[in-house]
Amino acid sequence: MQVLAVIAAVAALVLGGVYALQERLVFFPSRDMAADPSAVGLEFEAFMARAADGESLHGWFVPAGEGQERAPERSPERGVVLFHHGNAGNISHRLETLALLHGLGLSVCIFDYRGYGKSSGRPTERGVYRDSRAVWDRLVDRGVEPGRVIVWGRSLGSSIAARLVRDLAGEGVSPAALVLESAFASIPDMGREAYPFLPVRLIARMKMRTVDYVRAVQCPVLVAHSSHDEIVPYAQGRQVFEAAPEPKRFLELRGGHNDGFLATGQDYVDGVDAFLKDAGL
Repeated sequence: MQVLAVIAAVAALVLGGVYALQERLVFFPSRDMAADPSAVGLEFEAFMARAADGESLHGWFVPAGEGQERAPERSPERGVVLFHHGNAGNISHRLETLALLHGLGLSVCIFDYRGYGKSSGRPTERGVYRDSRAVWDRLVDRGVEPGRVIVWGRSLGSSIAARLVRDLAGEGVSPAALVLESAFASIPDMGREAYPFLPVRLIARMKMRTVDYVRAVQCPVLVAHSSHDEIVPYAQGRQVFEAAPEPKRFLELRGGHNDGFLATGQDYVDGVDAFLKDAGL
C-alpha cells in the first residue's frame, strides 16, 4: 500500500506540473534580436501594435518590389502576407522567409507575439490570438483591403492564423487566402504524441484546435507538410487539409519540420505561386 501511495503521489505531481506549466512546454520565446531585414537586402518599416489587453507588439512591414516609399501598406503589389511564426525564437530568425516571400512579389507584415523579441508581456493561448487580431486590425486600419491579405502560419503559427481567419469569417470578413505550413491538429493531439503515457486530453488547458478552426474558413486554403517532419506528424497535416473546405490545395514538402520550405526549393516557390494565382493574386 505504501508503494502505491508513493506512485500515486508522484503521478499527481507530474500531472500537476504538466497542467501548470503548459505555456512553458509550448512557447519558447527569445528576446535577443539576431538581425533585421536589411541583413538580406530588404527595406522595412518597424512598427508597434497594441493588443486589446494593452500588450505592445513589435513587427516589421517589408514592402514588395524596390524603390517604394515608406509605410507602403496602402499600395501592395501582389498582396500582403500577415505572417505568424512558430513557437521558438522571434521574427529576426525568419529572414529567409521574408526574402522568399519578397521574391514572390508579396509585401510581408511579420510580428512577434507577446513575450517574443521586443513585444511586451508573456505568451498565453488567449494572448497570442489577441496579438494576431491586433496586427490584422492595424493593417486594415492603414488601408489594406482584407481581400488583399494572405494570412500565413507556420507550425504553431498555423493554429493562430487559422483561428484569426475563423473569427473573421464569423464577422463576414474574408482574407484573400490562408496558408498553413507544418500545422498540427491540436495541442492535445500533439501532447498525446509527446506524452503517450499521460491522460493529455484530461489535463490540457491549451487547445489550439487547428483542425476545428479551419473548418469554418471561407477563403482558399493551402496546406503544406512534409512526410519527413520529425515534430508534427504528417498525418496531422493531412487531417487539417481534409477538414478545410474547398477551394484548397495540398503542397508536399521535403525535409524536416523547420526547414521544409527551404529543402523543397523551387517546388515550394512554384507551389505557392500557383496557389496564389488560383486565389486571384
